[in-house]
Amino acid sequence: MLRRAREFSGFALPGLLLYAGLVLVPIVWTVVLGFTDRNRFAPATHFVGLDQFHRLAQDDQFWLVLKNTFVVTAIVVIVPNVLGLALALLLNRDTLLYRLLRSVFFTPVILSGIVVSVMWQNLLRPWLADPGMALFSIGGILCWQLLGFCVVVYLAGLNAVPKELYEAATVDGAGWWRRFRSVTWPMIAPAVTINTVMLLISGFKVYEHILVLTNGGPGRNTTASIAFDVIEKGVRGDRIGFAAAEATVMLAIIVLLSGIVLRLLQRREVQL
Repeated sequence: MLRRAREFSGFALPGLLLYAGLVLVPIVWTVVLGFTDRNRFAPATHFVGLDQFHRLAQDDQFWLVLKNTFVVTAIVVIVPNVLGLALALLLNRDTLLYRLLRSVFFTPVILSGIVVSVMWQNLLRPWLADPGMALFSIGGILCWQLLGFCVVVYLAGLNAVPKELYEAATVDGAGWWRRFRSVTWPMIAPAVTINTVMLLISGFKVYEHILVLTNGGPGRNTTASIAFDVIEKGVRGDRIGFAAAEATVMLAIIVLLSGIVLRLLQRREVQL
């Protein structure tokens, strides 16, 4: 037992310390700052309790960027999930052509958001300048970039489905739709869970696409997301305490939504 504990410490402890230093400590420090009036140019920092959160609740700009974030997230969760599954069904063939096509669809995933945004900037310039279409254009670009991730995850799920189940369904006279509904859809439930949660998080933390494509415009915060607003207020506006409170609310919403979605989809996996 002691030997196993030492082996675990030797392998896991460095990783845990690195994770704590790069992830947990910044998160805790941000939450702490949310309860202060921290300002880069202020002579001292004071504890103000829930004052920053109270101001946040009364800030119309916060509710606007939160609405924008939910709109983009809804687009990003639905569109790549549906199209990704459809493309995975089409590309689920073990030939050289289909393997090449999988690589093509996955290429945008490995590109940075800035590179993708620059690529699409000129193509979508008329829509990005339209206040009614700019937010949906950004959502569309995100969908294009994340589509390949969904395709790969669904392909992995499809390859894990036992062939015997399809053979048995065919013998029973099941057509394509019945095989999909009775065999494919239940068996790829874990892939649906992974894609939905990852897309939810990706949509909620969108920042660099907005920075490059619209810088929050056209107009005042027409396309600004909550992540974009946090950077604007904390870095450019020097309202560090207020931005930290907003980031804390953003983290809480992501954790809450991800937990709810994960619980519902995992319950579906068990039921299936």
